[in-house]
Amino acid sequence: MAASLIKADICVIGAGSAGLSVAAGAAQLGARTVLIEAARMGGDCLNTGCIPSKSLLAAARTAHTIKEAAKFGVRADALRVDFAAVHDYVHSVIAAIAPHDSVERFTRLGCTVVQARAKFIDERTLEAGGQRIRARRFVVATGSRAAVPPIRGLDGVPYFTNETLFDNVTLPDHLVIVGAGPIGCEMAQAHRRLGSRVTVLDLGSMLPKDDPEAVAIIRHAFAAEGIAVVESVLVRRVERNATGIVATVAEAGTERQIDGTHLLIATGRKPNVEDLGLDAAGVRFSATGIEIDARLRTSNPHIYAIGDVAGGYQFTHLAGYHAGIVLRNALFRLPAKVDLRAFQWVTYTDPELVQVGMTETQARTAHGDAVRVSRATFADNDRAQTEGATQGFIKVMTSARGRILGVTLVGCHAGELALPWILAIARELRIGTLATAIAPYPTLSEISKRATGAFYAPKLFSRRTRALVRLLGWLG
Repeated sequence: MAASLIKADICVIGAGSAGLSVAAGAAQLGARTVLIEAARMGGDCLNTGCIPSKSLLAAARTAHTIKEAAKFGVRADALRVDFAAVHDYVHSVIAAIAPHDSVERFTRLGCTVVQARAKFIDERTLEAGGQRIRARRFVVATGSRAAVPPIRGLDGVPYFTNETLFDNVTLPDHLVIVGAGPIGCEMAQAHRRLGSRVTVLDLGSMLPKDDPEAVAIIRHAFAAEGIAVVESVLVRRVERNATGIVATVAEAGTERQIDGTHLLIATGRKPNVEDLGLDAAGVRFSATGIEIDARLRTSNPHIYAIGDVAGGYQFTHLAGYHAGIVLRNALFRLPAKVDLRAFQWVTYTDPELVQVGMTETQARTAHGDAVRVSRATFADNDRAQTEGATQGFIKVMTSARGRILGVTLVGCHAGELALPWILAIARELRIGTLATAIAPYPTLSEISKRATGAFYAPKLFSRRTRALVRLLGWLG
C-alpha cells in the first residue's frame, strides 16, 4: 500500500524543547504544522535533563539546609533521607509539567502529531509512521544524547548516564562520576548532600569553560562538603568488584584504584544525527552536529537545524531562542540571525555559577589592556550575611568607557541575578545605566549595584575630585 501524503507549511522533527517551541508557535500562528517524535514528548529536558536534575538538587538542598540548621540556632538532629521517596518527588515534578508538552496539548493547538521515527527520502519529503510528509520548511530538532567515552571495560559494568540516573531508587553508597562538567558537578553535590560518598574524575580541569577564579569557589565548596574532585586524571579501565565497580586511574605517572558502588558517566553530549536520511535531503553534517548558517539554515535552505543537534552550546534556553529565529525566518521570511553576544549559562551547584557574555580571559583577548574589571563580593552584601551565604563574587568586564562585555557571578542564587546583565549586554548598554538604578535593601541584587559603583570609584574618590570638593566648599 502506498504511504499517505501529508502536506504542511512546517514539519518539526523532535519534540524536545526546541521542536516544541517551534511547533507551538507555528500552529498558533496558523501554519499547517506537523510534529514528529519517536520517543517521549518533552525530550531530554523534561524527562532526563533539566527538570529531574533540578528537582533532585532541590531535595538535596533541603537536606543540606537541615544539616546546617544548627548555625542558625535551630536544632534538627533526626535527618533521614528516603531516597525512594526522593525519586518519587522527582518524577512527580516531571508528571506535573508533562501535560504542557503532551500529544494532547499539541493536537489541541492544531498540530498533526506523528509518533514515529522520521527519515528524509529526498530534499523536500520525509517518511514517518507509514506516512509521507512534504512541507515548505522542515526543522530538525532531534537533540543530543549522552556521549560515552572509550574506557576499557566500560561495556562490561553497569553505569548511569543522565538518561538512566533518575530511575535509580537506591542511594549509592559511593558514587564515582567520570566528568567534572556541569552535569557531573551538579549530580556530585546532589548525591553527596543526600548521603552518598562521591568521587569526581576528569581528564582535564573542573568546569573548564568557566572562569577559573569562579570555579575555585565551587572547588572549595565541594572540598568543604567532602566531595573528592580528582582533576587531570586518566581513567584507564573500569571493572566489577565485590562491592560494585573499581576504576583504575593514571595520575602524575602512577596508577591507583578507586572503589565505588555506582558509576555515572557525565562526559558530555553527542548530537542525534544518525538515521535521519540527511544525505538524501542534501544536509551536511558531522559527528559534532548539523552545519548551519547564522539564520539556522542547513545546506538545504528548506531545512533548519536547531538546539543541540546544531552543535555549539547545548542548553534549553538556547533551544528556545533558536525556535524564535526559525519562526521569523520560516514563517515571516524575515532575515533573523543568531546573536550570542549576551549568551549565558548557569551551573546549579551551591553556590551557583553564572557566565553572561565574555569571560575575563575572552574580554582581554578581544580588547587587550582596555578592559576594566569591576568587582564586588557576597561577603559585603548584607542579605548574603543574613542568609549565611557569603561565598562568591561578581566581576564585570567593560571597555574603558564602560560598555559591558561580560559578567561572571558565583554565589547564592546567582542565576536569579543574571537577567539585568543579559539585557544590558544585548542592548550594548554602559555600566552607568545600571549604576543609576535603585536596588531594594536588603537584597542579593545589591551586589550588582556595588559592582557598578566599583567602576566609578577610582575617579569619584580621586585626588582631583577631592580637590574640586574643597574648591566648591571654599566658594561657599
